[in-house]
Amino acid sequence: MAVPMQTKTKVWTLEEVHSLPDDGNKYELVHGELFVTPPPTVSHEEIAARLDRILSPFVAAKGLGYVYRPRAVIQSQGSEVEPDLMVRLPHPNPDAGWDAWPVPLLVVEIISPGTRRRDREQKKNFYLEAGIAEYWIIDPERRNVTVVRPGQEERVEEERVEWRPPGREAVLTVSLDEVFGARPSM
Repeated sequence: MAVPMQTKTKVWTLEEVHSLPDDGNKYELVHGELFVTPPPTVSHEEIAARLDRILSPFVAAKGLGYVYRPRAVIQSQGSEVEPDLMVRLPHPNPDAGWDAWPVPLLVVEIISPGTRRRDREQKKNFYLEAGIAEYWIIDPERRNVTVVRPGQEERVEEERVEWRPPGREAVLTVSLDEVFGARPSM
């Protein structure tokens, strides 16, 4: 009887990830597992731009810091991810490493067929472990947003989504038609 061979999965380090070439792909590391994502599509970037346009005035008016787009990262416990958008308070020392920056108030991922599983599983778990107060999983195919908050049931929103920043009384209500654009005509 043949004994199945076990395959050993490589455990990556941040040092190894940072030594990878700048080839247009996004490299993320979650608990030693490397994720490689090709450059985003135009529709992905349009959704991110719409969200940025919606979030930025609210974030500025309420003194919540800034809306960060790709190339800004979250580092925690040897992991590093680059969300599509995040809202983060400013750091008193802008030259501090990413691991010293405040935990984001909101993290947003726009899923694609290639990132659906990791955004809903590994990255969701990472964000919860890191203390993220709210995580939105934007699904362009289904035109909905899954809202994840620690200690609460996940909610799937199909018309609008509300964001209540922690420690603030302010509420931002976002119409999903604003996020996804006009519905295609039948």
